[in-house]
Amino acid sequence: MRYDLFSYNNIDTTTCTFIDMPDAEVYLYSSLFMCQEADDLFDTLKNNISWQQQQIKLYGQVHDIPRLTAWYGEQNKTYVYSGIKVHSSPWNAELLRIREKIENVSEIKFNSVLLNLYRSGSDSVSWHSDDEPELGQNPVIGSVSLGETRQFQMKHKFNRDEKQKIMLEHGSYLLMKGKTQHHWLHQIQKSKKIMGERINLTFRVIK
Repeated sequence: MRYDLFSYNNIDTTTCTFIDMPDAEVYLYSSLFMCQEADDLFDTLKNNISWQQQQIKLYGQVHDIPRLTAWYGEQNKTYVYSGIKVHSSPWNAELLRIREKIENVSEIKFNSVLLNLYRSGSDSVSWHSDDEPELGQNPVIGSVSLGETRQFQMKHKFNRDEKQKIMLEHGSYLLMKGKTQHHWLHQIQKSKKIMGERINLTFRVIK
């Protein structure tokens, strides 16, 4: 099902696709950020964000996670994921600009964002749900993609036949809400293809 959302605050009219999935509310804005704007945001974020190489401990061994990350948001917004505890850096102008645009189309107020920098096809994130307690009962995740197109894979936790593959293109915005995180897992899989860099911003509401 497709429908058009009218512009807010000088935002162009944007086509939004509702992705029909059981036990989920998922919407894709394929080109919320036009090419030049997306290019500028990618360059600025890559150069100005305080990227970190986080590590996790698996089976007694410490490993670098296969991507760079950063956590920004309102003061004292702490987040724990995969055993990693992060403290928020203050918003910068570009992050506030992106947040305003996605809030206008999704009518949700976000107070924090986890950024991921995928440096090549070798960088990835494994199957997981964004269902940490601090995200509340029905977490809302607003995901902006800049740079290389990557395939976003989803699978139902309880019905193996239910799967989705969504191509997240440069300037796209994916919104997941409702009970999605309770019933679905998602990942960005490694690829042997030669791929450029991708920045993903996942906006959240920390309770």
